[in-house]
Amino acid sequence: MTSIETASPAETMDFGGLQIAFDDRVLRPRAWTTAQSGWAAALLPHVPPGDVLELCSGAGQIGLLAVAESERRLVCVDVDPVAADYTLRNAASAGLAARVSMREGLIGEVLDPYERFAVVIADPPWVPQAETGRFPEDPLLAIDGGDDGMTVVTECLAAIDRHLAPAGVALLQLGTTEQAAAVVSRLEKGDLVAGEVREYGDRGVLLRLDRPG
Repeated sequence: MTSIETASPAETMDFGGLQIAFDDRVLRPRAWTTAQSGWAAALLPHVPPGDVLELCSGAGQIGLLAVAESERRLVCVDVDPVAADYTLRNAASAGLAARVSMREGLIGEVLDPYERFAVVIADPPWVPQAETGRFPEDPLLAIDGGDDGMTVVTECLAAIDRHLAPAGVALLQLGTTEQAAAVVSRLEKGDLVAGEVREYGDRGVLLRLDRPG
């Protein structure tokens, strides 16, 4: 695992009241994504018992803020060892270390097939590969969504389908309403139900997915 001690200088920013550390090797937290945390936090009293899963967690800020005022445990998944280090560092800083675990690796390889989660938060890279040059300050690994921007989104959908508990809810972050519509079209054969779409201008889109109880 990459050590933070050998990283470029770390920054710290306020994210909904949490002090989140990161450096230029991970995606800078976007202030608007506190909306995803807040939506997830509002759902927690109304979903079954169980842990919260965050896919493509980056520095961990969205999931950490989502569970901060609850007693829920948080499982974070990210392929980037630097992001994994920062997630654990930020969990400790927030006083949440005892309730947060980190799975470093590919989504399809680090979750037990039998694990189920009451809420899944997914923050995959969604920028089409040909357009990543528009964001030169962002790490490529954190934004490159493949040819159509949907490669990692598809992996997240597969994980949600496998690991979301009955009566559970997933919140998926996307780039555009067109991507949200593409996700909805892929749900027709499963039991996941597309719900509310919340738009945040050109910053992104959040899509709710429910599994019937």
